[in-house]
Amino acid sequence: MSMQSYLDEIADERTPLRTARLSLLSHLDGEDRERFADRWPGLPPARRLAVLERITELADDNPELNFDAVYTTALRDSEPAARRLAIEGLWEDQERDVIPDFVRLVRDDPDESVRSTAALALGRFVLLGEYGDVRPRDLVLVTDTLRGVATDPAESPDVRGRAVEAAGASSQPWARDLIEEAYSSGDDRLVASAVHAMGRSADSYWLPTLLQELDSGDPLLRYEAAGALGAIGDDEAVAFLAEHLDDEDSEVQEAAIAALGEIGGDDAITVLRSRLQLDGASHQDALEAALEQAEFGNDPLGLRP
Repeated sequence: MSMQSYLDEIADERTPLRTARLSLLSHLDGEDRERFADRWPGLPPARRLAVLERITELADDNPELNFDAVYTTALRDSEPAARRLAIEGLWEDQERDVIPDFVRLVRDDPDESVRSTAALALGRFVLLGEYGDVRPRDLVLVTDTLRGVATDPAESPDVRGRAVEAAGASSQPWARDLIEEAYSSGDDRLVASAVHAMGRSADSYWLPTLLQELDSGDPLLRYEAAGALGAIGDDEAVAFLAEHLDDEDSEVQEAAIAALGEIGGDDAITVLRSRLQLDGASHQDALEAALEQAEFGNDPLGLRP
């Protein structure tokens, strides 16, 4: 089937979308890519959204499929939901070509959820920059954008918070100041994002703050603190996380379990094994997964008896 014929089929809302045919939109290039980009804006909005949702499911099931050309086109879609789905579809894309579009969406998109999603998406380039895998000028563009958004009082707390989280992976001195400013802001959303960013920083400097927040009266802060402690991976946190395996909030319990798996080491393994041995232990699947992760980290080559 030609691309033109398939686009005609998509445009006809009376015709059900056939999952098998959506693979025709994979690896678009040359004339097919141009034809698709020209036709996409004129397709019915509901069909555009349905296509984006379906191809994302397909790509999750089959990593050999590549719909980046579709997602890149949809970054300029008139529907906010389509732009958001496009950003999420490009989540694993590490090519520099998407950076200008993400920056534009963070700075100028009229929809808050799109700006928020785009800010978070820029975070992977901050992390890649830590390994020298991003061109210096691209990294400056990304970090300057995130810093500007994070400190913009006219921006919504949600978007600012996502920018803080994304920038948190930077090892530059300003990143610690940015996190501290958000943490001290008094805004609940920014405080939660700051705690999350402490984990992304992988900086043990934040350990005392995170251990304090692990006993917060706000379950969201306890949840974020547990996750951040797992990301930092300091053995000192194990005993404190163990206390929250019985947290009154189920999601905090799961976050503590996952953090113990990430930290690993003999103490974390002992805690996880002991919990698994209890009759009727809750979150059994999570405990087993965390224990497997911790044991692998302790003996990745399987050399221990």
